[in-house]
Amino acid sequence: MRYCPSPYRYERRRTREIHLGDPLQGGVTIGGDHPVVVQSMITSDTMNTEACVREVLALVEAGCQVVRITAPTVKDAANLRNIVGELRARGCRVPIVADIHFKPEAAMEAVRWVECVRVNPGNFADSKKFIVREYTDEQYAAELARVEAKFTPLVLECKRLGRALRIGTNHGSLSDRILNRYGDTPLGMVESALEFARICRKHDFHNFKFSMKASNPKVAIQCYRLLVARLAQEGEDWNYPLHLGVTEAGDGEDGRIKSAIGIGSLLCDGLGDTIRVSLTEDAVHEIPVCKAILDCIPALTRPDLQVPTDEFPYSPFEYQRRPSREVPLPGGIRAGGDQPIRVVVPRAAWQILLPQIPARADVRPEAAYEDLAIAEVDPRQPFDLPDESQWVTVRDTPELPALAAFRLLAWRLRQMNRRNPILLKDCLQVPQPPLDPQTALLRSSIVLGGLLADGIGDAILVRNESDPRRALQLAFNILQAAGCRSFKTEYVACPSCGRTLFNLQTVTARIKARTSHLKGVKIAVMGCIVNGPGEMADADFGYVGGAPGKVNLYVGKKPVKFNIPEEEAVDRLIDLIREHGKWVDPEPNPAPEPAPPAPNPCSVSSAV
Repeated sequence: MRYCPSPYRYERRRTREIHLGDPLQGGVTIGGDHPVVVQSMITSDTMNTEACVREVLALVEAGCQVVRITAPTVKDAANLRNIVGELRARGCRVPIVADIHFKPEAAMEAVRWVECVRVNPGNFADSKKFIVREYTDEQYAAELARVEAKFTPLVLECKRLGRALRIGTNHGSLSDRILNRYGDTPLGMVESALEFARICRKHDFHNFKFSMKASNPKVAIQCYRLLVARLAQEGEDWNYPLHLGVTEAGDGEDGRIKSAIGIGSLLCDGLGDTIRVSLTEDAVHEIPVCKAILDCIPALTRPDLQVPTDEFPYSPFEYQRRPSREVPLPGGIRAGGDQPIRVVVPRAAWQILLPQIPARADVRPEAAYEDLAIAEVDPRQPFDLPDESQWVTVRDTPELPALAAFRLLAWRLRQMNRRNPILLKDCLQVPQPPLDPQTALLRSSIVLGGLLADGIGDAILVRNESDPRRALQLAFNILQAAGCRSFKTEYVACPSCGRTLFNLQTVTARIKARTSHLKGVKIAVMGCIVNGPGEMADADFGYVGGAPGKVNLYVGKKPVKFNIPEEEAVDRLIDLIREHGKWVDPEPNPAPEPAPPAPNPCSVSSAV
């Protein structure tokens, strides 16, 4: 199976066009040769017409092309008529997508008023109670028939009214039926979506797109790739467009990095027709990030790149770290093999940073580039290496995109049957003049995060960011976002919507203020239960809105405390962390310690 013609040469996937409204009257066409469409979702209560209209207009002013609004009940769905009517009266023609979970009857009401309806196969017609049950083929077929009976009326109404559908599978909301048949896997997500697509096609309805969202960028990447490969197997006319996103990415730099890894690397593979960056911030902040990610792609790809092969150097549908030889680094640490991905800096940065950083700090450079005696090669050509202890990287070659170049290096080493450790660079020419911090962050995250998600790399070097301290922090943040190292607390936080039962931004900030020192602990902050239990499956603890003013606390995906008053909930979360032995008291800021001497280049050279 293949999801793209080549992992090295950029070629955008050709999809059929779908329409959200009439393109001649302000509607949007997605797919085909049309540019990637930027969208977002408002957070206002759907019953508050004026607030919803105000937020939609602000998004449109920021450049948003499609706006999603939640419709949790039939009453909410009915109020979409007033929201859309007021928008149109004010001259705003932006297509509106109704976000539906759990209630098919709400979808049947919403489809009357909006250009598109998003349904989540995991909870539109199925249940999710994490019940373990074996289905016979007959029982499974009977369940599919039940799903079809619930979904078909919406398909027929979309066809009659000229509406679009988004079949939006979420990693956190797969049904018990899918979980028991396929497990909590990318395959399960894909098969869940294909079931709904087959119902659409049975009724000759094709105005739909797919999404495969997960809070883990690696999982999201695998899901989208697998979906495209499966669609290609189904036939040429299964070329439906894709909506890309990493759900519950969080806020600030971490949210942008996660989104850049998941969305940006897929765009570099030629996948994606519309995108949303899901941040736990005001929705208008998402639009500039979407645009900036899209602006990065031409600089990181080349459609005319001449390469010796189109063979993949890795399995694109499941994560497996590339095998490499373990080797020593200065200072008593080791790299390669099963060791953590290490952070390398230029010697000039090493000399600046080491005097400023305490010896026991988690964020500190682990080697100087010039001390690695590294082999710099052009992977387009054969090369020799003395042995497997030799570090290798791609020579600075401006015409080579870094993402493609390091994939090609991994392929070349596999052909040579060599396990040499690879040092990844985020660029193959230091930008001059220096990039602005956001562009540097996004480009580095797309390249390094994409390669790490492919399983490539034993150390990383950030050069897009010119400030040494910011570059060092960015390197560690990319490793954490890519799931390669855990040096700080990790947060899975949804971006809020009209279902949210508390102020997500305020609560997330409050939780971070109390827990950000808990290295290696993962905490999920969810506004409601739509994706809560599932997306928290790999989190240690969860804080989930259960009812207005009430919070439920989870350990993993298991709820353990219910209906806690919101004003007590953060304290109770801390108590829960203590009960499970994950709490440590924060340490006072340590006084700076003398920096160790810089490594001797000669001793480093002999070590590798």
